[in-house]
Amino acid sequence: MATENFSFVTEFILVGITDHSDLQLPLFFLFLAMYIITVLGNLGLITLIGLNSHLHTPMYFFLFNLSFIDLCYSSVFTPKMLIKFLSKKNIISYQGCMAQLYFFCFFAISECYVLTSMAYDRYVAICNPLLYNIAMSPKVCSKLMFGSYLMAFSGAMAHTGCMLRLTFCDANIINHYCCDILPLLQLSCTSTYVNELVVFIVCGINIIVPSLTIFLSYGFILSSILHINSTEGKFKAFSTCSSHIIAILLFFGSCAFMYLQPSSAASMDKGIISSIIYTNVVPMMNPLIYSLRNKDVKFALRKTMHRRNFLS
Repeated sequence: MATENFSFVTEFILVGITDHSDLQLPLFFLFLAMYIITVLGNLGLITLIGLNSHLHTPMYFFLFNLSFIDLCYSSVFTPKMLIKFLSKKNIISYQGCMAQLYFFCFFAISECYVLTSMAYDRYVAICNPLLYNIAMSPKVCSKLMFGSYLMAFSGAMAHTGCMLRLTFCDANIINHYCCDILPLLQLSCTSTYVNELVVFIVCGINIIVPSLTIFLSYGFILSSILHINSTEGKFKAFSTCSSHIIAILLFFGSCAFMYLQPSSAASMDKGIISSIIYTNVVPMMNPLIYSLRNKDVKFALRKTMHRRNFLS
């Protein structure tokens, strides 16, 4: 008679970042400040793009979606992380843990492909400016975003579905601050071979394919920049691209370090550090490196503030 897959664990305990009691309060205020900056920065960017028609372009369409993803992404796990700093035990139900895992995967994969779309947008703008309006039409941009969310949905369903098939018997202490894939696999009392294979394949596709696309896009962009005669033009182009590349390296590098290795070889301490980078640091930095240094956004901010002062 076939046995039915059943999880004996009804709730998990999240260990958090550290057990040192003297670090709990300072870390609480640090991550609270980071979360506030993340929420205000991304909400501000969403509002500015929505209110200013001159920002209704492909570049800012992707920035709008990136800010929305970062806002949701950081909100999936940061509130639970903050609770751990103030309480002795941070408990999450089995259902809540699986839901957190799903949305965590969904928004993380979405970000991979939005960053890729943004790199493609910059490639077309710099290398084929005459074809920009055709190559980056509203229809094309919508398809790129639909594809991003479709890949995210597929990847999140694969990870969560495989996790639901596992049995958790007695161990319920997650050595992490959120319900991530690898820490959960370490708690299972059944074979995780299929799950590890899915992690390697799905994460490999969602990290390597976007990374190669971004690398090729910036390879062509670099070639075009080197043919610019103006030194000022070269510096401006390099400055814009360098910010984008730094953020991409932080996000994809930390994701690759965490997932593109067998779970038995992964160090949880190093894994938590890399997780903090792509779950807390990158969403906080994105509004700064993609928009607040941008003249169009600064103009939109002044225009919006002037309009508000005029109405008041």
